[in-house]
Parts: sequence; C-alpha cells; structure tokens
Amino acid sequence: MTEAAHNTVGTKDTRLIVVRGNSASGKSSVAAGLREKFGRNLAIVGQDNLRRIVLRERDRLGGANIGLIDLTTRYALDNGFHVVVEGILYADRYGPMLQDLVRAHRGVSRCYYLDVPYAETVRRHATKLDAEYLQQVTPDHLSDWYRAKDLLPGALETVIGADSSSEDTVAQILHESGLDEIAPIDR
Repeated sequence: MTEAAHNTVGTKDTRLIVVRGNSASGKSSVAAGLREKFGRNLAIVGQDNLRRIVLRERDRLGGANIGLIDLTTRYALDNGFHVVVEGILYADRYGPMLQDLVRAHRGVSRCYYLDVPYAETVRRHATKLDAEYLQQVTPDHLSDWYRAKDLLPGALETVIGADSSSEDTVAQILHESGLDEIAPIDR
C-alpha cells in the first residue's frame, strides 16, 4: 500500500464518483452530463486525457498514469472540488488505486460500472463524430480491449446496464451521490 493510501483526502462534503466501463460505453458522456447538470466545482479526471494526452503512455500494469490519476484526484478533493474519475480503468491495473481512493476519501464515494455488451459498444463507437479517431480505433481494437463485467472486488460498484439512457444514468448518479442536493460553487 502506498503512503498516500494511508492519508485521508477531501472533506465530509466532497463527493468522489468513479465511472468505469468498456470503450464506447458512455463514460465520457456521463461525466460531461454530470458537469453540465451540476455546474462548476466538479473536476473530471479522465483516464484518456492523463494517460494518452498528458503522458502519451500505453495502458499497462504499473503505468505512471495510475499514480497521476490518484494524485490529480486527491489534489482536487483536497481543494474542495467534487471529482468524477472516468475511464476504462481495468480492475486488475487500476483497482488497488481506486479502492485506496474510496477508503481514504472523507466524503461520499460512489463507483459505477457501465455494463454495455460488445455489439452495442461497436454500434455506439460508430456514431462518434471524430472521423480520425474512427479510422484509428477499429472494431478489432474494441474487441481486443473489451472485458465483460470487469468489476472491482468487494461489490464496490453499482452496475448500470445499456438500457439506461445517458440522462437517466446522470440523474441516478447525481441522486445517489447527493450532488443533486449541493449547490455548486462558482470558482
């Protein structure tokens, strides 16, 4: 266990939300929807942004992005932000870090797994507007990356099925985390 795992983080008033799932399951849309509905003071810590853009690192066991996601999340929580951590975040690679964050967080923590069948991820992927991305990421990539029910141990997550619309998922998370009862701070 890392030294950071022993330290508490955030306050009793901060919210930590983790949204995981396979590629094209709707994680980024849900995170954006949460911010749109809540407003300012909600940080989005996106795995793709930190791993692919900031570090340009491959997704691998022990990758530097795992610590960067942890550090960024802790920093935001300690500065009074509510945080949504979103990404594929494979359980075997990111699970210990996510479990440490939830244990260390003083406020409400909620974890969600968007459970979308492979065929539906391919259908959703094809609707993305970024033509360059669609050329770079093919259904073969999606198949290689896909892990059915890659849940964190200890029943830490609420599983949300493909039948839940993005709007319904956002509403569920806002309610279960208590963010629907908190006024945003205009920073």
